[in-house]
Amino acid sequence: MILYMFDLKGSNLKAYNTLKRRFYYQLKKSGISSAPFKTKSVVLVPDELELQADSFFLRWEGAITVFKTKTNGVEQLL
Repeated sequence: MILYMFDLKGSNLKAYNTLKRRFYYQLKKSGISSAPFKTKSVVLVPDELELQADSFFLRWEGAITVFKTKTNGVEQLL
């Protein structure tokens, strides 16, 4: 499984809100929206969706910061 951690960047409040609205709309329409674990800034996708997730995040180059890590699983603490 691959864990993507991202942070949206905006030069001012209006630009940030516009980016946030467009980004989450496109995320919901993408194939990675069916990922088993999603929060506001983290998406956990299966290995077979890695290329699709990479291409989705690369479309937002310059507007977001993205990190990805490969993991065997994620456990909920609380």
